[in-house]
Amino acid sequence: MELSRLTVRNFRNLAALDLELPSRGVVIIGENGQGKTNLLEAIYYLVLFRSFRGAKDRELVRFDEAGFFLAGESNDRVTAGFDAHRRRKKVTVAGREVKQLGQAVGRIVAVVLSPADRDIVAAGPARRRRYLDVLLSLSEPAYLRALTAMRAALRQRNAALRRGQAQAAWAFDIPFATAARVIGERRRLWVEEQAERYAQLCTELGERMTPAMAYQPHGGHDAARDDLEASLAVARERDLRRGMTTVGPHRDDLKLTLGGRDMRHYGSAGQQRTAAIALRLLEAESLRGATGTAPVALFDDVFAELDSGRQERLLALIGELLPGQSIITAPRDVEVPAALFDRPRWQISGGSIAQ
Repeated sequence: MELSRLTVRNFRNLAALDLELPSRGVVIIGENGQGKTNLLEAIYYLVLFRSFRGAKDRELVRFDEAGFFLAGESNDRVTAGFDAHRRRKKVTVAGREVKQLGQAVGRIVAVVLSPADRDIVAAGPARRRRYLDVLLSLSEPAYLRALTAMRAALRQRNAALRRGQAQAAWAFDIPFATAARVIGERRRLWVEEQAERYAQLCTELGERMTPAMAYQPHGGHDAARDDLEASLAVARERDLRRGMTTVGPHRDDLKLTLGGRDMRHYGSAGQQRTAAIALRLLEAESLRGATGTAPVALFDDVFAELDSGRQERLLALIGELLPGQSIITAPRDVEVPAALFDRPRWQISGGSIAQ
C-alpha cells in the first residue's frame, strides 16, 4: 500500500502541511519536540481514526484552533475532521461521509514501530488485548463488527450493574456472549497459528532464549469454547457486587514467555524490546497476508536503541516483511541506518517540513 498525498491542518503542532509522499517513502530528521511523532500519528489516525498514543481527539487539536483536518490519498481519498466545539468527528471515503467508522477503518493500512512498543510486552493485559484487537480489526471486517457489538453490550451491561439494576444488566447477556464468542475464537486461532512464527522472528532478531506466546483466558474461562451465557449467569452475584462484568474476553491476555518465564516480569528491557519488534513484524506480515499488499511502515526513532547486529537483522526482516513505503523519523542522520537513505531526506522544525 502506498500513501501518495497527505494533508494536515491544525493537528498537534502541525499547522499546515501538504505533502507528496515518494513511493519508497522518506527519512524525516528533526530534534525532539519538532513534530516527528506527530506526523506519524497524523498518518496513522487515518487508519483507525484514533491516536495510536491514546490521546483523545480534543487533545490533538492545535492550541487555540477550533479543530483539525487530515486527508490521505491511497486507493481512496480518506479524510478525518474533528470539530472541538461540537465534539464531532467526520470521516469520508472517496468524498462520501461514512455513517459508521468501521466502514472506513483499514482503507489505509499502516504499522507503527516505536520504542514505546515495549509497553505491549511490559504493561498490563489491556495493552496486549489492544494489539490483538487492532491487528484483527484491520485484517477481518467481521472481527471489527463483533468487537464493536461486544463493547457496546459490555458498556451497557456494566452501566446497569453499577446502578444495581440486575434485570437490565442480564438483558445484555446474550448479545454480549454472542459477540464475545467470535472475539475469543478469532484471537485464539490467530495466536495458535502465529506462535511458531513469533518465536522464529524473536530468534532471527537475536534472542537466544526460547520465546513463546499463547492466548490466556482470564480465570481459566475460555469464551470461545465454554458456555459463556452459563458462565455469566454463575457470575451474576459477583458482577453485581463489583459493578462490572467479570467473565469474558475483555479480561483475557496474550501471554509472552521467555524460557518458560513471564516476559513482563522477568524479561530485560532489551528482551522486551525484541519481543515487541517481533510482534510488530508479525502484525505487518498478517496485514499483508490479509490485504494482499504491504502496509505503510512508520518507523518512529526505532533504530537508535539497537546495537549494530540487531539493526542489521531488523533491516533484513524489514526488507522481507515491509518492502513497501516507509516513513522513517530520527533526531539525527547518524541514527538512521545507511541502508535506509535510498529515499529522500526531509527536515522538520516547529511543525514545518523542508524537503
